[in-house]
Amino acid sequence: MGRHDLTNAQWAKLEPLLPAGKKSGRPPVHTKRQLIDGIRCRTRAGAPWRDVPERNGPWETVYGLFRRWQRDGTWHRIFEQLQARADAEGLIT
Repeated sequence: MGRHDLTNAQWAKLEPLLPAGKKSGRPPVHTKRQLIDGIRCRTRAGAPWRDVPERNGPWETVYGLFRRWQRDGTWHRIFEQLQARADAEGLIT
């Protein structure tokens, strides 16, 4: 686990909001948590995709998940749900 990776508490809040993966075909080699940590690393540091740490999976896989969820609106839905939860908990003023 890297210094800026999701904590278990953060992952517990985020995981239920993620879309279900496809069940058919080859099982994934890397977990969604690893890939999301890679996306967070890249966006936080502003580094090129090719500089995503290897522990987060191949950069092509990390980028592929990022773009797929960007195109289908998954990131926007996750943001809205997290924002609504924080508002309901009184964390947004």
